[in-house]
Amino acid sequence: MALVSIGDLVRHVGEEVAIQGWVTHFRSSGKVRFLMVRDGSGEVQAVIRASGEAGEKAVPLALDTECSLRVLGHVRQDDRAPSGVELDATDVQVISASPQYPIQPKVHGVDFLMEHRHLWVRSPRQAAILRIRARVIRAVREFLDSNGFVVADPPILTPAAAEGTTTLFGIDYFGEPAYLSQSGQLYMEALAMALGRVYSFGPTFRAEKSKTRRHLTEFWMVEPEMAFCEFEESLELQERLLSYLVQEVLNHQAGDLTQLQRDVTVLQRVQSPFPRITYDEAIERLQGAGYDIAWGEDLGAPHETALAAMFEKPLFLTHFPRSIKAFYMQPDSHRPDVVLAADLLAPEGYGEVMGGSQRIHDLDLLLQRLKDHNMDPEDYSWYVDLRRYGSVPHSGFGMGLERVVAWICGLEHVRETIPFARTLNRVWP
Repeated sequence: MALVSIGDLVRHVGEEVAIQGWVTHFRSSGKVRFLMVRDGSGEVQAVIRASGEAGEKAVPLALDTECSLRVLGHVRQDDRAPSGVELDATDVQVISASPQYPIQPKVHGVDFLMEHRHLWVRSPRQAAILRIRARVIRAVREFLDSNGFVVADPPILTPAAAEGTTTLFGIDYFGEPAYLSQSGQLYMEALAMALGRVYSFGPTFRAEKSKTRRHLTEFWMVEPEMAFCEFEESLELQERLLSYLVQEVLNHQAGDLTQLQRDVTVLQRVQSPFPRITYDEAIERLQGAGYDIAWGEDLGAPHETALAAMFEKPLFLTHFPRSIKAFYMQPDSHRPDVVLAADLLAPEGYGEVMGGSQRIHDLDLLLQRLKDHNMDPEDYSWYVDLRRYGSVPHSGFGMGLERVVAWICGLEHVRETIPFARTLNRVWP
């Protein structure tokens, strides 16, 4: 008898098969028992009848939520079932019991669920989120690989900061100070000078003491970097990438979006081009909406939410004041007090999902910007070298995977978008 994954049962209608999985819930009606069994590929109802081949011995089995088992039976088409099939069981073999499973079909608090995250991931909702995350990861790689990018990963242990020193996790590296990477961007610039178009995709770390629904201390970023690429070309690539990711989820994970009760009409509108407004215009709009904000101040979550609500698609904010952005961003040649940088805001209050800029490629200007930020050029000597030897205009951006997944799934908090979230107060399990 063939061992079949539950996701493939629809291709075995009329056959005798075996499945293996875990019981999500069960019920009885007279001498008939209904078991919902999942195996990661899908979920199916197994029907045990006392008068059937399984006989009396199969009905009184002591089953628990999340006990593991092996079920043999006949695959029967049933259009009412979510998977399109049911399994008429002829034998049920318990592999391992699961007495007093902690998570029951009732309301549990967030802290309880996070303490039991190693079990919570088994729930249909959490599994759907993680499958969508996997689809987004796959789509990112497909898009970049097919557009001439080479994956080239930077180190996680670094000697200096890319975004400033206040959010670094410091470590002792054999007696020398080092840090967990907050961004691989500086290294990606070096790799772009070797390979043209490159990207990294891996974990990054921010020691931000933030308890907002948008922040994790450990999260995953994709960071493309492109030689001979200026600001406008980078924005166009970002539009195409995000549009592709959303369409791939809509096309391949419709069942998971349904499981999450996601309103997909917002996602269906995500097609390039996206609207763009400058920082100047953003300040005017916010002031007109009653926000107390002056030119030169950084935008917070309420400001981003208000601006995004003015548009139906993701929104680019561009040309930020030089004083509030990183040292490596290229000033606008027509207006040196602003830089060629952009944040891409998702609709529905999810904030920035991509951020990037054209990078400074002039040696003297970069040295001046390091000085302006009170940063020692010696700490960045290798990075400065990139401007000494064959420098070219180049651009890049970063995309936070968890924020994108949270928005696509319509989640309240990013902690559900990663298998095991690391937040200000949580480093276990």
